[in-house]
Amino acid sequence: MEWTPASVLRWLFDSERGASGRLLPRWIFLRALGLIYYSAFFSLAFQIRGLIGPQGILPAGEYLQALAERFGHAGYWYAPSLLWLSSGPHMVMGICWAGMIASALLVLNIWPRGMLAICFVCFLSFVSAAQDFSGYQSDGMLLEAGFIALFFAPGGFQPGWGEESKPSRASLFLLIWECFRIYFESGVAKIMGGDPQWRNFTALDEYYQNGPLPTWIGWHMQHLPHWFHAATAFGTLALELMLVWMMFLPRRVRMFCFLIVTPWQIGIILSANYTFLNYLVLALGILLVDDQFVLPYLPRFLKKSYHATKEAKPLAPPAPEDNWQKKLRGQLSALKLAVTAVMLTWIFYATLTELVWMFKPLPLPTAPVSALEPFRIANRYGLFAMMTRGRYEIEFQGSDDGKTWLVYPFRFKPQDPSKAPGIYAPYQPRFDWNLWFASLSSWRQEPIVVRTEQSLLRGDADVLLLFSGNPFPHAPPRQVRCVIWQYWFTTPAEKRAQGTWWRRQQLGLYAPTLERESDGRVVVLQWPPASEPRE
Repeated sequence: MEWTPASVLRWLFDSERGASGRLLPRWIFLRALGLIYYSAFFSLAFQIRGLIGPQGILPAGEYLQALAERFGHAGYWYAPSLLWLSSGPHMVMGICWAGMIASALLVLNIWPRGMLAICFVCFLSFVSAAQDFSGYQSDGMLLEAGFIALFFAPGGFQPGWGEESKPSRASLFLLIWECFRIYFESGVAKIMGGDPQWRNFTALDEYYQNGPLPTWIGWHMQHLPHWFHAATAFGTLALELMLVWMMFLPRRVRMFCFLIVTPWQIGIILSANYTFLNYLVLALGILLVDDQFVLPYLPRFLKKSYHATKEAKPLAPPAPEDNWQKKLRGQLSALKLAVTAVMLTWIFYATLTELVWMFKPLPLPTAPVSALEPFRIANRYGLFAMMTRGRYEIEFQGSDDGKTWLVYPFRFKPQDPSKAPGIYAPYQPRFDWNLWFASLSSWRQEPIVVRTEQSLLRGDADVLLLFSGNPFPHAPPRQVRCVIWQYWFTTPAEKRAQGTWWRRQQLGLYAPTLERESDGRVVVLQWPPASEPRE
């Protein structure tokens, strides 16, 4: 075969000349991606009105209006979102339902590219307008994978295994590249972040206790001996900095890499709740294998369906076309190839540049990188660069007389010492998650805390649904305060004697105590003492 620039472009970016032997991993990956998208929209459906609805903690309408006043029409690029059309309760719920329906159809393999486009637009619409409630690396991971998957998925309304529209080599590479960067950039961040816990292999000594949403399995793992935690810390660095390079090596080495990263991710899923993050990394890892590896493990009915695609079929005679139709088809094919090549090359340049800048700020062109930032499809990752050294929990309390304080119970995060930490992932409780970050900072840097206090004083129904119960069912309290606790896992002896999973100590007031006066004004009754940010 003679290699020309045009043939190289087609070999890299044209699905008709795509990678053979990767139909089964693609099929599984897209089903997994649909389930992950569904979990993201499903969890939002119960929270989005309380988070960014008109009566929510951080209303999207106020944010978008502020962007419009500051940037004018450029605000649409800064925050690409359907919520510019409307940010009312029906619209915010509409993007959740549209996303859930599209993701379910993606799982059913109905018009994959169209469903991926709907999922991407709906999820980006939330992320762009959610402010503090979308500052997670997992959101960028899903948007990046979801966008690249638009070029990776087979065409057609019911493509089956997609044998007529193979995965393009460039899109396959970029998805594996994303998987590699999630690991490798996290390892680089751990070393270059300067946290001595990683260098001393003590980073995981209290990891299971201090993470955002621990699990009951994490409680048991926390009490394993120090050598286990030290070995796990060393293994984490070895995996992230060295072993992941096997993703780009020949087939046998890639299979071996898959057999390492898959149980590793399953272990993380069981020991801590990181929403859909680890499920997405697990799904990306499937792309390391090929049809030959996957086929023996498929159920019989899927094997039969797959083998049917390999049987010789009579070629249907091509439909007669006029010259103008052939010319138009050729032009559209060339345009599609050009758009695919530009977008995927652009993403690779932006992500490679971000990776290079982690080591040295070379004077590379920044415009292609910054232009993609609002869409979060070319990101830098760095999980657990700095480990938290304590577990702190914020608690909201209300009172009618300033003496008797009733607690607002949370749905997911630790509160009751006798309640076992649950396994919630891939469900993502963004309110509970954000309060963990807020507990490590000052209330002045965390506007969601005081805004939540104000919402509780008003008795806003959407915000109250973020809690598992309302201690003031008849009327909102006159006063609301926010206190902070420090939590520790109990020892096995304490758990046997007391039946508790946690022990805790109240540290004092976290945010100002607010009171609603008879005329509706909200005043500050008590200010919290000045304190240094926790870590």
